[in-house]
Amino acid sequence: MHADTTVTSKKAAALAAFEGIDSEPGVPKPDPILVIEKVVRRFGGLTAVDVDHVEVQRGSITALIGPNGAGKTTFFNQLTGFDTADEGSWSFNGKPLRGVPAHRVARSGMVRTFQLTKALSKLTVMENMRLGAQNQRGENFFRALIPGSWRGQEDEITERAEELLERFKLAAKRDDFAGSLSGGQRKLLEMARALMVGPELVMLDEPMAGVNPALTQSLLGHVKDLREEGMTVLFVEHDMDMVRDISDWVIVMAQGTVIAEGPPDTIMSDNRVIDAYLGAHHDAPMSVEEAEEQLQEAEAELEAEIEEKA
Repeated sequence: MHADTTVTSKKAAALAAFEGIDSEPGVPKPDPILVIEKVVRRFGGLTAVDVDHVEVQRGSITALIGPNGAGKTTFFNQLTGFDTADEGSWSFNGKPLRGVPAHRVARSGMVRTFQLTKALSKLTVMENMRLGAQNQRGENFFRALIPGSWRGQEDEITERAEELLERFKLAAKRDDFAGSLSGGQRKLLEMARALMVGPELVMLDEPMAGVNPALTQSLLGHVKDLREEGMTVLFVEHDMDMVRDISDWVIVMAQGTVIAEGPPDTIMSDNRVIDAYLGAHHDAPMSVEEAEEQLQEAEAELEAEIEEKA
């Protein structure tokens, strides 16, 4: 009963934070953990990302959606130090992050997973988990010569890894090579490894891509658990049912820019979003006059073709 109450209160708190907020691109949030300002990324003559202003609310699950080629993953890469923006700035917990390398971004408490998992296949599951831990004393050459200075920390890291593997139902795989895992299990491993640093913000790039239905519900549950443990989640996803199920707020990108923001149900019926995904000609059913006009044009083309053959 207590656990259910906690889950309800965490979700309710996240939803309450968005009450009364306008569903408009760049709308300010009550307590943003991540603030993005005028971020631009170009590849030659192509502008892949051109985001004017975005704020991610602390303690929420925010979905970043958009059609293929909208710039979502490129945007993730800018924010997490895996690529360099041409213009703009962004801050995490008030600290500027532009130009900060990926490992320092993770150390600050902002971690990400990838659309294509980055598990090191020639290492075991446990070794992958240990690599996820930050500031390991044994990595320093001189400290490595004195086992007493790092062995206690290594035991703590192993204990943390064991707990996470148990939670993600990978404990039985701890000594298996990561390359032997299924696609869904690799997704679980990558999420578990990201949690080794005790992050505040977890950024998931298409967490459900390539995952079989049996593991989908498990992964969904783990994403919800992150919020219940006080973390903020920003994730890219194409599955609209999943977006509606787990997100508190949705940000929509198209052609590199943010075109809409709002609660899931509002976003799903937003004409800007429908247009971005389907094209304006799908927004409304064809009128009788338009249908008759198209039919007449088709008949005229057919008659002309028959005359030409005759």
